[in-house]
Amino acid sequence: MQTDLTNDNLSVHKIYTILLLAMLICIGCEWHLRPTEKDGKRALAVQRYDRIEALYLTTGDLAALHQMNTDFPEQTRTLIEDLLHLGHVNDSGINTRFLHFFQDTTLQTLIADVDKQYADMSDIDQQLTDAFHQLQTLIPGIGMPQFYAQISSLDQSIIVGDSMLGISLDKYLGKDYPVYIRYGFTERQRTSMTRSFIVPDCLVFYLLSNYPLSPSADTIAEARNRHMGRIQYVANTCLGYRHFEGEQVCQTEAFMKEHPQATPHFLLNEE
Repeated sequence: MQTDLTNDNLSVHKIYTILLLAMLICIGCEWHLRPTEKDGKRALAVQRYDRIEALYLTTGDLAALHQMNTDFPEQTRTLIEDLLHLGHVNDSGINTRFLHFFQDTTLQTLIADVDKQYADMSDIDQQLTDAFHQLQTLIPGIGMPQFYAQISSLDQSIIVGDSMLGISLDKYLGKDYPVYIRYGFTERQRTSMTRSFIVPDCLVFYLLSNYPLSPSADTIAEARNRHMGRIQYVANTCLGYRHFEGEQVCQTEAFMKEHPQATPHFLLNEE
């Protein structure tokens, strides 16, 4: 009897030892798999508001609608009021109007294709982490937005709000996506409606929201083009490669080489 108890105690001890080793291995693996945290960077991730939105718009699931309104109230308000122009988010019957709006066959196709193409966004998360931490290095003090994905019926591609940046995934389904062709998007427009443009567009729109052109200069085409060239130059720098091309970008590169003491903050405030 004593021998059986001793054996049981040894078995329990072995199990605890194995569990402890397994836990330490998992912790070690997690530490190695998160290099951005090791380098002092907070890993960024796009919140998948689009998935909750899609669930409601394809099934009418009231639990999904509740989550949209409670967990993402500002995103839902922006989508319904500012992008789709369906009315006020508190209007009577607005949820039914929102649901019916997306019952269009083309919009249901968009929802399904977004789900297929963006089942995994880990590559976008990593690119955003690298680019936006580089932006904070170049422009100390600039805020870090909260990123979320949505489906907005082929409306604006990037939406910048108070500390938030929304990505309309339905605008990034590929240059040859049939719906774009059918709805008359030009080849030039479709070139930028690809996955590879998401992070560059996020940078450009976020920089424009932080460094808008003054109303007086905005009426002058030359000033607008120059400012956009500078915005794109800074975006290229954050990306670590030359995504944006053009005469104004080249001129900005030449200016920065001639004035190495000039900071991006100074550059973007210059008119």
